[in-house]
Amino acid sequence: MFRKHLDDDRGMLFIFDEENLYPFWMKNTLIPLDILWINNKKEIIFIYKNAQPCTTEPCPVIDPNKKAKYVLELKGGTSDKIGLALGDKVLFDLSY
Repeated sequence: MFRKHLDDDRGMLFIFDEENLYPFWMKNTLIPLDILWINNKKEIIFIYKNAQPCTTEPCPVIDPNKKAKYVLELKGGTSDKIGLALGDKVLFDLSY
């Protein structure tokens, strides 16, 4: 929230306790984002490309209506730039 810039190699990973429905919105977000919902097998199950900052109240909700364990936000356009697709595996280490 409130970021005016996001580097191409940066993002934000939301890690939830359990796989469930997690709608997102773009309130207080100043830049376009690609939002990826990822299941407990670390497979991309939904991609919302180039979500635009919210300009109305209430903010529209982006709801893939699919159960996810993780949600990844990337700079808008990144998913196309690097060729992400539904079913792709996402690799990350949670042993921090």
